[in-house]
Amino acid sequence: MTTEKKYTGIRHADLLRLATGSLVANKLRSALTIAGIVIGVFSVVAVMTALSAIRLSINSGLSQLGANTFSITKFPKVMLGGDWHSYRRRPAITYAQGQRFKEMMEELLPGSLVSFEVSDDGHRASYDTNVLDRTIELAGINENSLITQNRKIAEGRTVSADDVTFARPVAVIGSKLASDLFPSTDPIGKRILVSGYAYLVIGVMEEKGEVFGYDQDSLAAIPVSLYVQRHWSKFWRSMDISIQSPDSTPVGTAQDIAMGAMRIVRDLPPEEENDFEVYSNDSLKATFDKMAMIVGTAGLIISAIALLTAGVGVMNIMLVSVAERTREIGVRKSIGARSRDILIQFLLEAVFIAQVGAVIGIVLGVAVGDIAGVLLKVTPVMPWFWVAVAVITCGGIGVGFGAYPAWRAARMDPIEALRRE
Repeated sequence: MTTEKKYTGIRHADLLRLATGSLVANKLRSALTIAGIVIGVFSVVAVMTALSAIRLSINSGLSQLGANTFSITKFPKVMLGGDWHSYRRRPAITYAQGQRFKEMMEELLPGSLVSFEVSDDGHRASYDTNVLDRTIELAGINENSLITQNRKIAEGRTVSADDVTFARPVAVIGSKLASDLFPSTDPIGKRILVSGYAYLVIGVMEEKGEVFGYDQDSLAAIPVSLYVQRHWSKFWRSMDISIQSPDSTPVGTAQDIAMGAMRIVRDLPPEEENDFEVYSNDSLKATFDKMAMIVGTAGLIISAIALLTAGVGVMNIMLVSVAERTREIGVRKSIGARSRDILIQFLLEAVFIAQVGAVIGIVLGVAVGDIAGVLLKVTPVMPWFWVAVAVITCGGIGVGFGAYPAWRAARMDPIEALRRE
């Protein structure tokens, strides 16, 4: 005795083949619809890839200040709006003000470390007959600068308090400068020329790498007092001051003390605002996060508009497809296809269009975002979170905007459909 096998519908593989086949048959129309998805996905993935790469670089490389450290400068480290001319009109922080501030902080906050730093680019460096074909950065520092700037000595020593007091012509150089000037010789104890002045090399810093294209290892650091004597003449010059608070003192408390001391040094009346900036690693990261939020939000809005438009395009192409294949739907229903099979087939077509656009948009977005990161000298990244968001969102677009056309196809009466020319 035989039993008839119950009909269970079309196999999923056949449904997928039918769905992709109809899209391939209308290449131009499908390509134009996919292009809308690509634009929306590309815009958000490219922006978020670039921002993720920059954020990673900031988190790993922007910790230019040591622990419990903050800085006081004339200009803001990062500008978000504001009147730049008002900052330029501020009086410079002079070396004399820095020395007085350092003495006050040592009294008001025992155990704190105060450092100075002033620098500029464009200096020529040489050793013997080895003359660099590029310029380097020259910085003026004191005995605490490498500590507050979170830099370490690979060999030799750093600038000492006596070096600063007596303005000795000594220099601590970066690892890249050391390897370029002394490829096969120990640099310690050798004399180099920087912008025509001779300096005795007393130390080499550990490698720091690049941040946003800025080479942190092609520099020479000399006593700040000597730098002021030889290179302070430029009118825009201003001293940067860094303060490392003792472990027992919260950074916020140390900042309040430092601001009070700097206001005294600058002779600011109580009613006037600060004519200097105070920032730390946390404040720099918070500023970047604010910038990233603004850029990311703009990218998301643009992408949402593009994807909404693309979703309407998906619905349009599916409605046209349903209208063109009415007779086909009638034939399939008349030979036993269930409404569910028709529904799934047209939904698969809509989802397939959206996901093809998502894949192309993701590939292009990651590529362009990482290219932007490379141009900014940051490490390329793969934004897996935003890739997942793009895939899920495009899947939702396919289902959401393809549901109505698929429902219309599934609800067709086979007899009426077969009558359609």
